[in-house]
Amino acid sequence: MPVLTTHALTKHYGRVAALNGLDLSIEPGQVFGLLGPNGSGKTTFLGTVLEVLRPTSGSFTWFDGTAGPCVRRRIGALLETPNFYPYLDADQNLALVATIKGLSRFDADPLLELVQLKDRRRSPFKTYSLGMKQRLALASCLVGDPDVLILDEPTNGLDPEGMIEVRRILQKIAAQGKTILLASHILDEVEKICSHVAILKHGRCLASGAVGSILGGRPVVEAVTNEAGADKLHQLLAGLPFVLNLSRQGVRLTFELAEGHLPGEINRLAFEQGITLDHLTSKSRSLEAEFLEITRS
Repeated sequence: MPVLTTHALTKHYGRVAALNGLDLSIEPGQVFGLLGPNGSGKTTFLGTVLEVLRPTSGSFTWFDGTAGPCVRRRIGALLETPNFYPYLDADQNLALVATIKGLSRFDADPLLELVQLKDRRRSPFKTYSLGMKQRLALASCLVGDPDVLILDEPTNGLDPEGMIEVRRILQKIAAQGKTILLASHILDEVEKICSHVAILKHGRCLASGAVGSILGGRPVVEAVTNEAGADKLHQLLAGLPFVLNLSRQGVRLTFELAEGHLPGEINRLAFEQGITLDHLTSKSRSLEAEFLEITRS
C-alpha cells in the first residue's frame, strides 16, 4: 500500500498554477526526490500534503486513507529554515519537541548519536554552525520515530562538507527502512541519495520513476585519437546510421549508440580504417543530462 498518493493535485495562486494536476505515488521505503528548479512547485507540493496549504482541486491520501492527528504523528517534516530556541541546548530543544508531540518518555541519545551532535549537546543552539543546526533539525524530525520524513532542500546553504554530512545521515535513515520525501534543485544530491524521482516544471510532473529508469537511456561513448585520426574518425562515425548525437571537440568525439550496438564495434571499424584510438569509454548518462533533456521543452 502506498505511503502517499496524489490525484490530480492542483494549487493556484491567482492565475499562477503552482501545482497542475500532479499524480504521484510513493511506496514504503522509497527515498523519493522531487527535483526541479526554483518555482517548479516542490515546496507548494510539500506544504499541501502536510495540510499547511489547501489544494485548489484534486486530492491526496496518506497510508490507508485515514486523516487527522494519528497520521501527522507518523510524519516528521522540515520545511524552510529550522527554528529552535537559541538559548536552549540540543537536549532541551529536542525535549520540547517531544513534549509537543505528546511523548511521555524520550531519549535523545540515539538521535544525537545519529546526527553527530553528542559532543555539543550542552551548547546553546545559537552557537551552532549552519550544518549543526540542520543536523539538529533532522534529529527533531525523528522524534517519535515517524514512518515518513519530509524534507525541503535539506542541504540548502551548506558548504560541501556540511552537504556530505547531511547526505550520510539521510542514507543511514533510509537504511533503517524509513520513507523519505525530499525536495531539491541539486541534481547531484538527488542522484546520490534518492531511489526514485519526479521531475517537476511549472507545477507539472514531466517524468517520474526509479532513478535507474530515468537514467536508463543510451550510454554516452567517448573516443579520443590523434589529430590526424580525428578527422577520419569523425567522417567514419558521421556515416554510421547507428551513431547518434555525434559531437567533436578537437581530438575528442562523443556520441551515443543505438540499441543493439556496442563500443567494441566502433573500435573494430576504426581499426579497419587505420585509425588508432587512444581512448574509448562508455558511461551512463547523468541525471543532469536527463534533467536538461526532459525540461528543455
